Amino acid sequence: MSLKRFSVIIAALASVILLAACGSSNSSTSSSKSSKTNDTQLTGQSDGSYYQSVIKNGHYLTSKSRGVNVQQNGNQLNLKSFEAGLMNISKKQFSTGKYVFQEGQYVSTDTAENWLGRKTKSNPEGLNPAGKNTKVPLYLQQMDEQDFLTQDGNSLKMSGMTIGLGINSVYYYQKQAYGATYQMNLSDAEIKAQGKKMANEVLARLRKTKALKNIPIVIALYKQAPDDSLVGGNFFAYSVNNGSSTSVSNWTAVNEKNYVFPVASGQKGPSNNSDENDFSNFKTQIQNFFPNLSGVTAQAQYMNGSLTGMNVNITTQFYSQTEIISFTQYLQSTASKYLPTGVPIDITVSSTTGVQSFLSRSTNAKNFTFHIFNSY
Repeated sequence: MSLKRFSVIIAALASVILLAACGSSNSSTSSSKSSKTNDTQLTGQSDGSYYQSVIKNGHYLTSKSRGVNVQQNGNQLNLKSFEAGLMNISKKQFSTGKYVFQEGQYVSTDTAENWLGRKTKSNPEGLNPAGKNTKVPLYLQQMDEQDFLTQDGNSLKMSGMTIGLGINSVYYYQKQAYGATYQMNLSDAEIKAQGKKMANEVLARLRKTKALKNIPIVIALYKQAPDDSLVGGNFFAYSVNNGSSTSVSNWTAVNEKNYVFPVASGQKGPSNNSDENDFSNFKTQIQNFFPNLSGVTAQAQYMNGSLTGMNVNITTQFYSQTEIISFTQYLQSTASKYLPTGVPIDITVSSTTGVQSFLSRSTNAKNFTFHIFNSY
């Protein structure tokens, strides 16, 4: 009987110890999770091409101003090239090895909407000029903010900012709701003058914020492509404003141009037409061997007259997985033979059902690598 009572006591003690251990374990896990989510973390190591980004309280901070437009942006390529080009300009001033990237946190959504609006009595902050929509164009179409931080002990401090201003090259308007859409072409001189005028005002406003009083602020100007363009627009100038300067004193010209291959009849192509000829030969080769192609086009970007990159888009009518595999293998060898060398090139093969395969070659690589998208 005593042995039985002793066994019961031992079992009870074991249960208490087990429960205590579980409680301690849960408490420890909860504490660990709390410390991780309350800390500022970085997304990972920079390889020199990309910035590390900031994660706060376990969440990625999204931009407060990106995507705010004064009106519907009819060319989505403007949005993509605007953001990518702005990042390239930022890298000239803020190195990926020293600075950490953070999505814009100082120009709020409401502020961006006010700045993109017309200047009126109810909106004195509007950067677009006052006047009737049918007579006075809206110049400023979009804007974006990029923040750059540096390590300060165990924390990060705000150390730089880039602001991009997207200026319309064509102003679209309606004389009445749901009526016909009219357009007003804006000259390069007009685009530059309005962009530089707005940049001065933006810089002065940013300097009023305590954290932005003495940091370098880069302001970049972007010319929007028309709504019917098959490529995005391009940056044409930027300014680096150090110290506590409240007005822009110097501008650096950016000679950036985007083209579509094949160049449409009546449109101007790049001065170096050998790149267009290389693409034409590539297109001819793949269309001769694989007739089930709906379209083969390329977006080509030039900086100071030299090709800096190309995105090739191929639309197919393939239905067989073996056809996709064979075509992708053929593309790998043909692209290496015909397309320009020494620049990064991406090739996307797609159909109505989605992307079928993807090929890529970096600047210094000789051969293309590829991936074929399978279905399960």
